[in-house]
Amino acid sequence: MAINKSKVAVGFIVAGGLTLIFGAISVIVGPTVISNQVVKHTVIDPKNDLTYTMWKDIPVPFFMSVYFFNVLNPAEILKGEKPMVEQRGPYVYRKQCQKENITFHPNGTVSYREYRQYHFEPSMSAGNESDVVTIPNMLVLGASVMMENLPYVLRLMMSATFKTFKEGPFLTKPVGELMWGYDSGLVDFLNQYLPGMIPTSGKFGLFSEFNNSNTGLFTVFTGKDDIRKVHRVDSWNGLTELPYWRTAQSNMINGTAGQMWPPFMTKQSTLPFYSPDACRSMELVYQRPGEMNGIPLYRYVAPKTLFANGTDYAPNEGFCPCRQSGLLNVSSCRHNSPVFISHPHFFNADPVLLDYVQGLNPSEEKHGLFIDIHPQTGVPLNVSIRLQLNLYMKKVSGITETGKISDVVMPMIWFEENGYIDGPIVNTFRTNLVVLPTVLEYLQYILIGLGLATIIIAAVVYRKVKAAEKEPVKGSHGLETKKKSISTSE
Repeated sequence: MAINKSKVAVGFIVAGGLTLIFGAISVIVGPTVISNQVVKHTVIDPKNDLTYTMWKDIPVPFFMSVYFFNVLNPAEILKGEKPMVEQRGPYVYRKQCQKENITFHPNGTVSYREYRQYHFEPSMSAGNESDVVTIPNMLVLGASVMMENLPYVLRLMMSATFKTFKEGPFLTKPVGELMWGYDSGLVDFLNQYLPGMIPTSGKFGLFSEFNNSNTGLFTVFTGKDDIRKVHRVDSWNGLTELPYWRTAQSNMINGTAGQMWPPFMTKQSTLPFYSPDACRSMELVYQRPGEMNGIPLYRYVAPKTLFANGTDYAPNEGFCPCRQSGLLNVSSCRHNSPVFISHPHFFNADPVLLDYVQGLNPSEEKHGLFIDIHPQTGVPLNVSIRLQLNLYMKKVSGITETGKISDVVMPMIWFEENGYIDGPIVNTFRTNLVVLPTVLEYLQYILIGLGLATIIIAAVVYRKVKAAEKEPVKGSHGLETKKKSISTSE
């Protein structure tokens, strides 16, 4: 049985048309399907195995690297000379975070407490926790500034107390004790007779409140009712605004808890988050696009205005009293202790701060903080938060321990908390939230191309078949004409 080529060609034209229509429909419907899949996987819901596990337990390795500014000339500082420091470290700690007391509420929010633990990693560190360094004694120099405006007799009594407990202006102790606490008779005395003056009881250490602790009771939106609100903080410790600062804007609790953000980010999007450790909300801005393990990302960094003073950036007036730009005064949430936060080595700060201390060398590569985000889902791929802890020191009359110290914001330590998605979770994340949506996106254009190609090729074939069907008829007519001509001539 002969195949009717023209009918076959028509069949291919119809098939191509259907493929084209399906592809066109996919172009219209496809983005909605992809968006729905992203929404489905980014809502905080125990049914979402991948993203819920990432949110609940943070299964990727996270580390805190600590650098000390070892004081080289403590005796000279007491004489009014410029401090000289050398950076020591890093001393690296593995950070483990886990959310507990997770409670979902009918209004589309979920509450939790996140607990954190730190474990020293000798193999990743430049030394051991037994290394001895010298830093300013916060108990002495911090308390001295806090008592500056009290009656002179009280300052004399405090100086006598320092001498009684053999507390000097500088501490020379092992890293482990400075980090997690050391026994201090002065701490016990102050807690007994001046309760609330210092933020700790028992051992005193720079990070004694961090280990085996939680960051407070967070209540965040699940995104179930509005995906644009997912991870956004509704309240912290029952508060919808903070009590620390001077203006309503500064006291606002904005953004997320700093671990994930809403999906569908653009280059105009920012990364707002609330940090209990910094006692305020902060916001990062878009810097550039990039890629990590085949996953597209946007890099967000701290703007220069983040720690600018109220003179240089009016919206920051609420965080004052301020000193030079580049410093955040956190005394209002640290029992009035003269403590300031900055970028490491005073990066992005007023250059005058570098003139007060020798041994600092700021650079964006080493000291700038950043977060790399997958914009489609709002999931961080690579995080590096770098901050520095500083103590304001000065001569206080009546407290001889302060000697002739010049007014200076003294760097004590800086730390970097960093982590990135790695291992099997990268493959799962890439497959579910990158590869499959990309395949679906390309498939719709492949269908359109295939449909058009099929229609064109089938149309050409159909035309040739029809032309071939007409050709024999023309040949037969010519032959009969020729025969008649021959017959007539005979």
